[in-house]
Amino acid sequence: PMMPVSGDEITKHISRCSVCQSPGPLLTVHSQSEDVPQCPSGWSEMWTGYSFVMHAVGATAGGQQLASPGSCLEDFRARPYIECNSKGECHYFSDKHSFWLVTMGVEPFETKVIPDTLKNIRLRDKIGRCKVCVLNPQLMDFTITQPDPVTST
Repeated sequence: PMMPVSGDEITKHISRCSVCQSPGPLLTVHSQSEDVPQCPSGWSEMWTGYSFVMHAVGATAGGQQLASPGSCLEDFRARPYIECNSKGECHYFSDKHSFWLVTMGVEPFETKVIPDTLKNIRLRDKIGRCKVCVLNPQLMDFTITQPDPVTST
């Protein structure tokens, strides 16, 4: 919002999270293009999203490893952080930044960089897409065996 919000209006701007245990090993795949990547053979899609790299808030920063499912956010927001004060008012501030993996052109290793100014409406088109995949259960069908005890003679 351009102005501080309060009361019931705040809930439109605050996301909810949950902690879940995955049914198996996860794999995060990034495309660095507008195309959503596919899961490899033997893996199934859990969700698709946008490739999130890191955040900077004032003098502090942090990020996600690209292999982590936390680097594939279902929704892209140029300013994903909102701060609420003790009066119950919330606002976005200019010192909170997010960094995303951008799309690459057809020739990703061109030597000439072409500058571009993006308006908010076009930002989403320039953010790399990703997919979080889970290993199919039938491929996890393995048994753990105990080694034979060592006997002394």
